[in-house]
Amino acid sequence: MHDLPVPACAAPLIDPRQRRGSAILGLPAGSATRINPQESCFMRGFMVGRRGMSKSWPGLGMILAVGILPATVTKGAEKPIRFDRDIRPLLSEHCFACHGPGKQEAGLRLDDGPAALAPLGSGDRAIVPGDLAASALIARIAATDPDTVMPPPHFRKELSAAQKDLLTRWIAAGAPYEQHWSFRKIVRPEVPAAAGDAGNPIDRFLEARVAAEGLPLNAEADRPTLIRRVTFALTGLPPTPEEVAAFVADPAPDAYEKVVDRLLANPHHGEEMARHWLDVARYADTHGLHLDNERHMWAYRDWVVKAFNDNLPFDQFTILQLAGDLLPGATREQQTATGFSRCNVTTSEGGSINEELLFRYAVDRTATTLNAWMGLTGQCAVCHDHKFDPISAKDFYSLYAFFNSAADPGFDGNIEQTAPVIKLPTPDQETELAALDAKLPELEKRIEEAVALVVYVDPATADPKPAAVTSETVWLDDDLPAGATAQSSPGGPTWFTGSEPGAVVSGARCLDRTATGIGQDVFMPGGEIQAGPAGGELFAHVWIDPAAPPKAVMIQLHTDGWEHRAVWGEGGVIPWGAVGQASQLVLGPLPEAGKWVRVAFKPESIGVPPGTKIGGFALTQFDGHVRWDKVGLSSTDDPTADPARSFAAWWKARVGVEKLDDLPEPLRGPVREGPEKTTNADDVTRIRRHWLRTVWREKPEEIAVPDRELVETRRKRDDLEKALVRTFVFNDLPQMRDSFIMLRGAYNKPGEKVTRATPAFLPPLASPEGATPNRLDLAKWILLPEQPLVARVAANRLWQQFFGTGLVKTSEDFGQQGESPSHPELLDWLAVEYRECGWNTRHLVKLLVTSRAFRRQASMAPEHLAADPENRLLARGPRIRLDAEQIRDNALAVSGLLVPTLGGRGVRPYQPDNIWEPVGFAGSNTQRYARDTGPALWRRSLYTFVKRTAPPPFMVNFDAPNREQFCGRRERSNTPLQALQLMNDVQHVEAARALATRALASGPADDAARIDWLFRTVIARAADSAEIAVVAEELATHRGRYAADPEAAKQLVAVGESKAPENLPAEELAAWTLLSNMLLNLDETLSRN
Repeated sequence: MHDLPVPACAAPLIDPRQRRGSAILGLPAGSATRINPQESCFMRGFMVGRRGMSKSWPGLGMILAVGILPATVTKGAEKPIRFDRDIRPLLSEHCFACHGPGKQEAGLRLDDGPAALAPLGSGDRAIVPGDLAASALIARIAATDPDTVMPPPHFRKELSAAQKDLLTRWIAAGAPYEQHWSFRKIVRPEVPAAAGDAGNPIDRFLEARVAAEGLPLNAEADRPTLIRRVTFALTGLPPTPEEVAAFVADPAPDAYEKVVDRLLANPHHGEEMARHWLDVARYADTHGLHLDNERHMWAYRDWVVKAFNDNLPFDQFTILQLAGDLLPGATREQQTATGFSRCNVTTSEGGSINEELLFRYAVDRTATTLNAWMGLTGQCAVCHDHKFDPISAKDFYSLYAFFNSAADPGFDGNIEQTAPVIKLPTPDQETELAALDAKLPELEKRIEEAVALVVYVDPATADPKPAAVTSETVWLDDDLPAGATAQSSPGGPTWFTGSEPGAVVSGARCLDRTATGIGQDVFMPGGEIQAGPAGGELFAHVWIDPAAPPKAVMIQLHTDGWEHRAVWGEGGVIPWGAVGQASQLVLGPLPEAGKWVRVAFKPESIGVPPGTKIGGFALTQFDGHVRWDKVGLSSTDDPTADPARSFAAWWKARVGVEKLDDLPEPLRGPVREGPEKTTNADDVTRIRRHWLRTVWREKPEEIAVPDRELVETRRKRDDLEKALVRTFVFNDLPQMRDSFIMLRGAYNKPGEKVTRATPAFLPPLASPEGATPNRLDLAKWILLPEQPLVARVAANRLWQQFFGTGLVKTSEDFGQQGESPSHPELLDWLAVEYRECGWNTRHLVKLLVTSRAFRRQASMAPEHLAADPENRLLARGPRIRLDAEQIRDNALAVSGLLVPTLGGRGVRPYQPDNIWEPVGFAGSNTQRYARDTGPALWRRSLYTFVKRTAPPPFMVNFDAPNREQFCGRRERSNTPLQALQLMNDVQHVEAARALATRALASGPADDAARIDWLFRTVIARAADSAEIAVVAEELATHRGRYAADPEAAKQLVAVGESKAPENLPAEELAAWTLLSNMLLNLDETLSRN
């Protein structure tokens, strides 16, 4: 956290009107003692540890001799017992681990009716409907002998008296079994009758239940509350004061519906909807393990935003993510959607095993698919049959087979673009690429036509041969080469000017450098230079100070890299290249000190053939005082031996040379063989034309002009190609891998071979006769109308998003360990509605937010607290703490700092120091956190870069997941650290100062009016007189403090990169900054009211 001159007082956390909410962050309105905790997102492992039981169930007579049957079997007018609601959860929690689908000790299975009622090996029956005396289960739960009682003591799940009574009454009533509620076929239930205004069907289900419970229904919330609630729910952002005022003033009966329609059409709606799905998809910006390097996945995140903004039907949303690449003629957008299955954690850690990584990735993708669409904890069947749900290991691995042929490698390479990836050019880039691609063949044609017309006479075959001319080309003398740039170290180039004879070799000055360790001057010419003809020498003049000689001097040449070095002196002291090789060839001892010495060598001796284009040179030393002067190339210019003028000389110099990177691949073999062995006339013609186009120094303008244009066009295309966005996509290998049940979940212990199939307890998978089903078949199977889970899970997840808790609280687990729905008929009605409206997500969302339940006041009456503290019945409106992203985005929005740009690469806003560094590895591109500057600091939190091993602390602090695995439900915690963040974090202090600036610059003139303006801006309602009085008193305190300490005021208003206005006194702005900080910390601000 940032250390700021802010008083450590409780005032910024206190809501002046306690009736509006507790001072404790996130507590329900009207309560200072109760919270609504939600369970954590987690992967259920259910690794049950207990000693095995080899005994069969003992005879009932023996149990009766030591045990006591419950005295009370039935109670008066008890609510009818339902297996699904009352008995299954009890058995699942206490019994299924040993007597469920995955394990049946003593042959007893309690999750299945016929199996539970069947005789055991001992001859006893655990459950005899209606006959308590004959039911061994009753005797076992009533036993007191630790070797007999069930559950056994070491299991640590003892049944309470009430639970024993419930089981007793259930068996007495006939022990009726039901199929698990989420596995039953979905049938649209009849909507309950309603008196008066029938309204939204959702309300008819809810209000019938509330009436049955005898609870009062709250009235509709006032309009400021309502628009703030629905704006946050649909966009994740607050309404503006102008939007609030317009809604309050709109007399139309459909005013609220118009607000909803406007928000649904707002591009920020897609961002808010995507945020929830990205938790499910485990989206992040890094690989997740070891180096945890950056990966390019953000195009998938942007696709999800666009999908929701386009109101893509949920069935298409499903198909594209699971199998978009398999659609006929799959578009880039459809392929991008498959990034869902590439969001998993990967690694390239040394010592890892490729086969194990491939196995883990396929397991993750299989489990995530089951989690995301079916709400099942399929990962519990990786090592053995699921202990609670009817998912066998064979079921899991048959589903795993759909993902086991992924084309991505086990080792991600620690790179940003691990294949398979696709390019995503923008329309402008696509147009430019097309234009460049069209231009290239035109230029090639012009050059080929010009080359074909050339009449070339090789000087090596001319008669008479041209005479040789000795020449010298100077690269460096009194100044840098024309157009060259210098990259010297340490410092820049230094020059020595001497007038006495012998002070310099040529001209008026020379380079002069004193170094401790390595010192050098690197020159990159503005254009390319050539190594010259065969026999040429590269020369330089060097003077060494006798009082401070170096250990070595070096000349380096750059071609395709800095791997060509000539050394005089101690080899290896400059630690570059291999001594004795072209990368560091020692040519002799140090030149004689105290005098100018000419050193020279043939470029080919350090691996630079004649005619090679040189991109730069460097003059280097280790220690000492050295001067350099007149560097260049001397040669006897013999056209017959010059590779740039004689085709024969050029080819001869390349015969037998292994590395010919300057030649196209098809020409390398024939050139290496030599002209005598290359007898194919077409090969010779192609080689000759290549030389005429690319090497010949005296090429006519008809070739040179289009050739230069071709080079520039290719450069532009290459630069544009490198700039294209790329994203991970999911593809299959051409050849499908075999899949097996991996014994105990070990990657290297294959058991029974399996084929692609779906869990046996669900509707069968249809595929073309004789064809192996693929992921597209799987996606279509998921969406079958007879599927019992998918529509329920999807509808419930939307309910959770808008009401805070799902109708099924365990939205990540619809199996037998999950909770039963609070309103099963309503859940089924919503599921059918979602499916039958064409999976129209926006239609279902509108139904939810236009319901009376969503629009009610959130105030809590004593009856509500007593009967429904978690507000599952919704007799009052939903009131929940904002999520991590919403809290930050709210502060940015009301302060005026928010940059609303959609999409793009992840940004790096403010965060405390030393978050990435402790987990950063050397060589990782996420080793150190480099904060962004400018607009990137104020982008929406959805676009914040997520490093999995060190997620953004502002998100973690408010319960956002690290995205290492599926998360269908975030918890909501309340901690002191959250308050410290909101009071002191740079982002929030800067936002408070920007908000204060708005209040002073654009708000009314007097304090009371400005305070009211702040209330209307931050919490969308007017301040009452009591609140204004409390806040004004706080303002006076801050003014007094900063009047006495102007330096502290300056420090406070300087927090953050945005600048405070110079025309506002720092003391006044600081006082209003703390006031704004207080309002941003109100429970009412941090809650969706």
